Amino acid sequence: MIVERTLAALATAAAVVAAVSVAVVSAFFALFALVEPYVGAAGAGAVVAGAAALLAAIIAMIAARKMHGDRTRHQAAEAASAGPGGSHTDVAHILLGVIKDRPLLSAGAALAVGVYALRNPALISAVVRGFMDGKSKF
Repeated sequence: MIVERTLAALATAAAVVAAVSVAVVSAFFALFALVEPYVGAAGAGAVVAGAAALLAAIIAMIAARKMHGDRTRHQAAEAASAGPGGSHTDVAHILLGVIKDRPLLSAGAALAVGVYALRNPALISAVVRGFMDGKSKF
């Protein structure tokens, strides 16, 4: 069940990233077409490049702020579990936390795994066999 949720979250994140990418590229094409009659093709290209740089700077600032919050939260969690009787978390809990806290990182990882899986059909067949096998013997 945890694996199904993880795969569903990764598929959802990949779909969102793809949709946002298409929207951003479309917006840049529209911006180019809007300013091209006024400043020419080279000027419109410069405007689009500037807009892309501005977008990248805004995303970087948001990511930096998010990372600072994650670092603070992580330090607080370490301090809480460092005491006597602190519990160890399992790998699935850690992965779900990463997916929830960093959806862009998770989407990038899912995309990389997808590309790797497409280039390595043996991996796909092994994963499918793992899901199709009966109940675990553990």
